[in-house]
Amino acid sequence: MADGTAAARRFLDAAIGLVERVRDEEADSVTAAGKLVADTVVDGGRLFAFGAGHSSLAAQDLVYRAGGLALMNLLAVPGAVGVDVVPATLGSALERVDGLATAVLDSSPLRAGDLLIVISLSGRNALPVEMARHARELGVKVIGVTSVAYATATTSRHSSGTFLKDHCDLVLDSKIGVGDAELTHDAVPAPFAPASTVVTSALLQAVMATAAADLADRGVQPPLLRSGNVDGGLDWNDHVFREYGDRIFYLR
Repeated sequence: MADGTAAARRFLDAAIGLVERVRDEEADSVTAAGKLVADTVVDGGRLFAFGAGHSSLAAQDLVYRAGGLALMNLLAVPGAVGVDVVPATLGSALERVDGLATAVLDSSPLRAGDLLIVISLSGRNALPVEMARHARELGVKVIGVTSVAYATATTSRHSSGTFLKDHCDLVLDSKIGVGDAELTHDAVPAPFAPASTVVTSALLQAVMATAAADLADRGVQPPLLRSGNVDGGLDWNDHVFREYGDRIFYLR
């Protein structure tokens, strides 16, 4: 029990330390990202988020979320969203398929003037690299969320030899170490306790908070959702959906 309690504290301390690093070292980038989100809202653009595998969890955390921007839509790639595909290894294989991102984007509602957040811890696979690169070709602004450390410790799996960070208007570095495991144990042969989901979600919620405050400072009411589990929340959300329905795709 004592060892387990110590491991839990070590993990939580590690996660807190990473969040503090992101807070301190990515402050300027978070501010810039929040402004880019706010600019897109004011200019009539639409907001999208994409992540493959476990990176999709942070993307989904932004969509249809109480306290979040109603305009954030999930850009889904069949078989690559979360770990619901069987076998789970198929999702990992799809991340390495050239041409898939282009096909998805060309059949998606994204258009010039929109904003796409691409989340990939390693940033090395073909799917996120191509997603960012082709989105920019379409005139879409791209915010990449990745661990920049992977670009110096691994090789790209995209034919261009580049990483996600090389095809973004703005990059947010999650500071996650290569391998995404914070703990080791003498009796455990592999490192364990990943923190990327915790840190990436916190980083992106910081961006959304910045965007909401930025909009308010401009005299624009942020199109935020309220919890459906508080009195009046559903009526509030219905009003937001009616006002911004042409920029919301998860209701269709």
